[in-house]
Amino acid sequence: MSDEVSPQAPKAEGPRTSAVSSWRSSWRRFRTEHQWTRWAIPLAIVVLAFSYPWWGLEGPLSFVFNDGLGIDNDTLFNMSIYVMLALGLNVVVGYAGLLDLGYVAFFALGAYTLGWFGSGLFSTRDIHFLDTNAARLPGIHLSFWVVVLLAGAVCAFAGVLIGWPTLRLRGDYLAIVTLGFGEIIPDIFRNGDDIAGHNLTNGVRGVTQLDRPGFGEALNGATGGILPVRYTSLELRPWYFTVLTMVLITIFVNLRLRDSKMGRAWIAVREDEIAASAMGVPLMRTKLWAYAIGAIFGGFAGAVYGSFINGIFPVSFSFQISVIVLVMVIVGGMGNIWGVILGAIALTMMNRYGLRELNGVPDKFGLDFDVTSISFGIFGFFLLAMMVLRPEGFIPSGRRKLELHGEIDETDHLGAESDHTLYDVREER
Repeated sequence: MSDEVSPQAPKAEGPRTSAVSSWRSSWRRFRTEHQWTRWAIPLAIVVLAFSYPWWGLEGPLSFVFNDGLGIDNDTLFNMSIYVMLALGLNVVVGYAGLLDLGYVAFFALGAYTLGWFGSGLFSTRDIHFLDTNAARLPGIHLSFWVVVLLAGAVCAFAGVLIGWPTLRLRGDYLAIVTLGFGEIIPDIFRNGDDIAGHNLTNGVRGVTQLDRPGFGEALNGATGGILPVRYTSLELRPWYFTVLTMVLITIFVNLRLRDSKMGRAWIAVREDEIAASAMGVPLMRTKLWAYAIGAIFGGFAGAVYGSFINGIFPVSFSFQISVIVLVMVIVGGMGNIWGVILGAIALTMMNRYGLRELNGVPDKFGLDFDVTSISFGIFGFFLLAMMVLRPEGFIPSGRRKLELHGEIDETDHLGAESDHTLYDVREER
């Protein structure tokens, strides 16, 4: 009997599969021949996003967008916050492969950083630095933009402090420990009104009357009133532009990190820690960098969110937020920036509007209950369906697609062109 193994016959493609494959090939060829599409399409999306208040709210399309995506409600703001959180968690889960179930801790820590350095919590102090408050209220009041950077630094330090003893664990053990930290930190804020005789968090009463962003009277006058002196709750457009700018900065940093030497190290650790260590990748330092950088974006989002709602309370930072953000990363496509953004947008809209629209469905079957009361069951079923039908997510990364389907998309990868020579993937034409 011959020892040779006969090659496996190629699978027959149906008309639909053939059409999709032909369309993908044509699109790849077009993008290869026209390199300008790599920056022209994202630039067009950015222009549309910044001009949205004029064409989506006041223009001919206002009747379409004002109902659900108006700036007068907080839909777009919350969507942008969740995009930042999902992109930050994507660094930890998608790039480095570290399962983190306590990401809400950094979100809460960023918000409380604003409470410490941008409110009257410490009323016995009178420290002001470039704040935009008209009245010199007691407490520590730093410029909001300084506090946002400070929130990122505090969360990065906390990420290193938490990650140092825990990142030696792997898999389920790491997930359980991060879950514990995600539960412990909100409890500390809940009981922080008497720590060694000091009120650090105001307990369950929370911290209110937080400082708002602003540019001061000097910049306001120099720009002809374009830059507001201080943001208010009546005019939400400055909030929209601010959080949109922060989202763009988050995307830019994620793109640069993805293609950097550190990003390559994260991918190597995610794929095989033993092989990465044998090739000289410092495992502990690489993981700590991922944990700290992911925490920074959570701190940024927490500081902006706290200022927007003008109050922070321990009950606002529950474990469910960690689960929702993790589901956004998984459903969108772990490791793919654009997939994570799509997952965050889709699940935010589903949470705020999709479930509400389903409230009339039980009535047709003689049932009387609120669909939103079983929202987490619906999210769980949705996640289960995604794992069965499309486990790689809406827009998977090239490596993830290669693992599950044996193919790689040259227009969507985690690194540079060397990713394609790494696997030497070729399509049969």
